Amino acid sequence: MTDLRTRLRAVPTLTGTPPAFDPARTPETPHPLFVEWLLAAVDQQIPEPCAATLSTVRADGRPNARVLILKDVTEDGWQFASSSTSRKGEELAATPYAALTFYWIPLGRQVRVLGTVEAADPQDSARDFLSRPAPARAETLAGRQSAVLEDPADIEAAVAEQVERLNAEPGVVASNWTLYTLRADEVEFWQADPDRRHLRLHYRLDDPTLRWTKERLWP
Repeated sequence: MTDLRTRLRAVPTLTGTPPAFDPARTPETPHPLFVEWLLAAVDQQIPEPCAATLSTVRADGRPNARVLILKDVTEDGWQFASSSTSRKGEELAATPYAALTFYWIPLGRQVRVLGTVEAADPQDSARDFLSRPAPARAETLAGRQSAVLEDPADIEAAVAEQVERLNAEPGVVASNWTLYTLRADEVEFWQADPDRRHLRLHYRLDDPTLRWTKERLWP
């Protein structure tokens, strides 16, 4: 029987087809370049191009990560949303630093975004909540994310109760639903190369000038 290491080494990697990319012809700030890469993934019909890995810091100092959906990108930062009482919400409240990682395999592209995270005002969070599909709102209103599940039937009962509540009060908003903005101070754009001479373009926000420095990195 073939051992796992041998099987894993036989799995093809860097199978994407990277588009043309000239790091010398890039904007002075990372936001427009990210939007360009994101829309390229959308236009190429890459599955779930808005999916990103959010990495936070636990109370014991250990990293924690999960995949979520990007909501928007502005000059202020990268937006995502979650319950403030979820594990990621509690971790962000204690340590407001995080990283987002995007990987579009068919394009051979990856983006890493690091910075501080700020919660939006309640009105913006409420608007985001009301834009979600009804089943997602009902699940959030049930309010037990990450709690221990003793009986799977409890989910059906709790969500059904909230569906009835939404039917009666369509404008109800979960008080713990929070829209977050990751205000980046580092952004790295990575494009694969079959010879492992990957293109890496790193943006760094200088303090106290608050101006972006752009630099190439070794693969």
